Amino acid sequence: MPGGRLTHEDRRKIATWLADGLGYADMGRRLGRPTSTVTREVARNGGPAGYLADRAQQAAEQRARRRRPVGAAEPDGRQTEAARRFAEEFAALLAGTGLPRMPSRVFTCLLVSDLGSLTSADLVRRLQVSPASVSKAVGYLESIGLVGRGRDPDGRRERYVIGDDVWLRAWRTDTRAHAEVSAAARRGAHIFGSGTPAGTRLREMGRFFARISDHMDDGGLGRTAEADTLTVIAALVHAARPLTADDLAAALDWPAQRVAGALDVLGGRPVLSDPLAVERLGDGAYVVTPRPDRLSPAQREALTLSPRPAPGTRK
Repeated sequence: MPGGRLTHEDRRKIATWLADGLGYADMGRRLGRPTSTVTREVARNGGPAGYLADRAQQAAEQRARRRRPVGAAEPDGRQTEAARRFAEEFAALLAGTGLPRMPSRVFTCLLVSDLGSLTSADLVRRLQVSPASVSKAVGYLESIGLVGRGRDPDGRRERYVIGDDVWLRAWRTDTRAHAEVSAAARRGAHIFGSGTPAGTRLREMGRFFARISDHMDDGGLGRTAEADTLTVIAALVHAARPLTADDLAAALDWPAQRVAGALDVLGGRPVLSDPLAVERLGDGAYVVTPRPDRLSPAQREALTLSPRPAPGTRK
């Protein structure tokens, strides 16, 4: 803002204008600052021939740190020693869950800020790290949906933001990931054979992640959608033969989109059909089979070969 401290972007503009031969007065007018501000900025940072924006920004940040008294408030809230200690401890806890250390520190810094948003310069100053480290950490946090980008009201500076729905988005991301891991593990158990050591491990892994996904998504699935999936399963069991989505739509007298929605839900939450599995065949038809991870090979063999006792008799 006019009259305030020069920003990193202001210093980049000054460096460009110096290279173009623009006068200090013209620079001041373009920045909305007194000519003396630009003159002093250039003189204290190497002069017209040696001025570098990044180096000037670092020098300004160092001066600001030296001027700030111990225990002084940060721009957007109080940063007491206890608050700083908490932030470091909380970041360490996040790192213990698997989040890399620097993204953990950046995320915690944003989390405890009053506005839930900070600029790159804010993060560099608070964490005492390089701009490159902040940029890399923010990129990682963006990739997993924990941080977004915004702008100051004047549009001049970019801010990194934690949205109010960050936990809901993170929850949904984890739920989808667990469902995908469960499905992949079940495919692996089928490929290796559920009676092999690898198949057994994959089968148990699939069960574990299916339970996690189901518990995390509990209540997130509408009653109508859940009822539709159960109806589709019942239809496939009753038909006792493969049916395409069009076959199901015709038999149930449903729109094609409703059947497709139910099948999509089953694909994302296979635990809904447990102990059955809905499989899509090569021709696009769907069939219901017992889940291969519910019975061991020995159990399946015993059930297949054992004669059925006559009514009223005991084995």
